[in-house]
Amino acid sequence: MKQLTMIVGEHLLEVQSDASELMNMFKSNFHCLSEASFASKPDLMIQIEEGYGIPFFDYEVAVSKEANKIVFRRADYLIEVDAYYQAAHISVNNELALKHALLTLYSSFIVHHKWGLLLHASCVVDNGEAHLFAGHSGAGKSTAARLSYPRQLLSDEATLVKITPTQITVFNSPFRSELGATGSEKCSPLASIHILYQAKQNSRISLRKSNGFLHLMDKVFYWAHNPVETRIILNSMFVLVKTVPIYELHFQKNNTFWEMIS
Repeated sequence: MKQLTMIVGEHLLEVQSDASELMNMFKSNFHCLSEASFASKPDLMIQIEEGYGIPFFDYEVAVSKEANKIVFRRADYLIEVDAYYQAAHISVNNELALKHALLTLYSSFIVHHKWGLLLHASCVVDNGEAHLFAGHSGAGKSTAARLSYPRQLLSDEATLVKITPTQITVFNSPFRSELGATGSEKCSPLASIHILYQAKQNSRISLRKSNGFLHLMDKVFYWAHNPVETRIILNSMFVLVKTVPIYELHFQKNNTFWEMIS
């Protein structure tokens, strides 16, 4: 049984598995720690096995509560986690299934603990401040991230946001789609949120908080299964839009849109 300990956001995750190829994925995508670099008990312990289900064919996840555990089922993975989100067992079909299962588990973990949210967005650091780019599928989240080079990239698909009453902070996200991490930034305060639209001319329009809230609600990576946790998400979103300015960003496919942000 192979074992790795890694840090995601501010949390220690311990992973155990006999599947060598799956464990190698963590080494290339996650910030793994040596045994000498930590002494704390992991926040979440995860056992992983392969050989489950069939390859991916849609994103639908069925969630149920069984005895003292919560179960997430998709065609290519099965997650069983205790009600306190301290220990989980993941069965997967392949590496792609594992990536999605980890995203699903960690998103529910941080909501349960009222720490923050995973948002379907990219995020870039400019002069020490984070700027988030969200939008519907195909709006240009990865494109905006790519065009932002050489600015440091915190995420290209799933943005990890810590939400407190006094500060909103974005952490380097291991849940990547196309673009790897750049630079040394581990976290940065969130200065702005942009709802993306590709256009022939650049423009940036300030949104009312209520409109920003509506734009962002369907960008949360979360499968609703608990009314209490749904309220946690709504409260977190309220704090987020109250604290951070939100804009519509109509942008050309070049880096000139940064002239309106910096």
